[in-house]
Amino acid sequence: MINALTVSLVESGARERAFHLLDEGSGQEILGPYDRFESPHLEAQNIVPQYDDGMIIVKGTIEGRAALVISIEGSFQGGGIGEVSGAKFAGALEKAVEECREGNLVYPVIIYDTGGVRLQEANYGLLSIAEISSAIVALRQYVPIVGVIPGKIGSFGGMSLTAGLCSALIMTREGRLGMNGPEVVEQEAGIRELNAKNKQLIWKMIGGANRKNAGLADRVVEDDVSNYRTAILDIWNGETGQVPQRTLQYEEFLALFKSLNLQERIEAVDAVELLSNRSSVNGKTELPDEPKESRGRTWFEKLTNGAHSISEVPSVLVADGEVEGISARFIAVVPNRANNYYRAQNGEVGLLEGWTIAKYVHQAIEEDSKSGTKRLIVPIVDVPSQAFGYHEELFGIYLSCSAAVDAYATARLNGHPIVTAIVGKAISGAFLSHGMQGNRLIALDDEEIQVHVMSKKSAALVTMRTIEELDAAAANVPSMAYDIHSFQKLGALFSLLKGVHGQVPTDSCVGKVTREIKRAYEDILESKDRSLRVRLESDTAKQYGRVASIKVREKIDEQW
Repeated sequence: MINALTVSLVESGARERAFHLLDEGSGQEILGPYDRFESPHLEAQNIVPQYDDGMIIVKGTIEGRAALVISIEGSFQGGGIGEVSGAKFAGALEKAVEECREGNLVYPVIIYDTGGVRLQEANYGLLSIAEISSAIVALRQYVPIVGVIPGKIGSFGGMSLTAGLCSALIMTREGRLGMNGPEVVEQEAGIRELNAKNKQLIWKMIGGANRKNAGLADRVVEDDVSNYRTAILDIWNGETGQVPQRTLQYEEFLALFKSLNLQERIEAVDAVELLSNRSSVNGKTELPDEPKESRGRTWFEKLTNGAHSISEVPSVLVADGEVEGISARFIAVVPNRANNYYRAQNGEVGLLEGWTIAKYVHQAIEEDSKSGTKRLIVPIVDVPSQAFGYHEELFGIYLSCSAAVDAYATARLNGHPIVTAIVGKAISGAFLSHGMQGNRLIALDDEEIQVHVMSKKSAALVTMRTIEELDAAAANVPSMAYDIHSFQKLGALFSLLKGVHGQVPTDSCVGKVTREIKRAYEDILESKDRSLRVRLESDTAKQYGRVASIKVREKIDEQW
């Protein structure tokens, strides 16, 4: 029965949004505020926690069909994803995957109102978003996943990548969808790149109407509960006419972005025409390479014995080789000063890079499906960040990064062992796109290696703190720190390799890394668990790093 209420989702809180979408009387909240599962990391920073940690999980029905509504509270910490909220989100989706595998279909609806990772918990957010993304890709095999972006905040940061993974997106004109918030783009790239105060331009670039007209959203609805429900049912019934999964259209998007000439600024209205007509674009542009020293390039050359890259994009190196007799595909993102996208010339993951990663990972999946083998995939990580720029936001860098996430997650779920080698920086959406979907993560014990959500300057801007205050907070909350030892305390690393020179590796160093990749590979085969929940099983995770994440999932199992 259609809910008789006709209320605004834009003006409602997250809990009201969830219950409004469901059939009246059918909603059952899981891990609600009376369970008092709040973040254990906020009080130490003089931040008042919230009993539901800003994440609402409700089971119920929509027109009698079993549904799971996940709704993010934008008024608490900007809808940021921390350890508890992320565990609730990922844990609920993981439980839905289990149900679907048993033949009990559960249809998820995700209501976005989030700025991305909660910076006060930083790397917990990165881990959670990787796990959320993995669960979405796994669940999408059984049922369509609908994302709803009503308004107020929208969907930004790492959470925009999860929105890109959804089967279909419903937005209002008030909704916004982009990877980097305008203020962060201005901070990182300067006001000439994007003036964050130019609200009209920003809404024109990333608002719901533009995203729909450019083919990056499926429906734009007027803000009324009945309209959202109708759109959701249309998508579930295959009646909305949405395009095939966008993150799988790597050939089309890559051809488009290779063909564009950015010498003159492209305005938002032009982007709509370019994106909506992308199927007719046959990009032949060759980007000349200008080699630049980078750890990613150095380790790619060492681990592949100097093999020639087969990639058509110079900033993404791809080659097949061996690891101790094991067939492997190596992928690295490297600087390219001749990159047509000038905000992605220093090793950032941008429009070209995300789609190129997607292409060559899917190529390995397709080739191996015919041969019957499942080659090892080794992402070599030295990425300073995703690209911060006007064109990147205009053309949807979030979707490019989503495509890379989708490809790696699909490969892992299809049985390709993925061992991520962190040899340099592993920052923000770039790390989510390239590396975080690995079955096992290994890293060099090197002070130059950093893992985090964003630069300190931008983190200070968003949290309204000084850099000194951020450093002081990181002393008590390891997830906020940038160094690899602090990241290791979260329990996600398979190993931290000591005595390896990261900048100029000797043959002995390369041999040590190669042997560790093989050891991680063998551990993956022995485990046979293709999900990312394995990261919660290490002693470090159980005893310290992911205690809250584990307890949240246990509680979801109890209440489901």
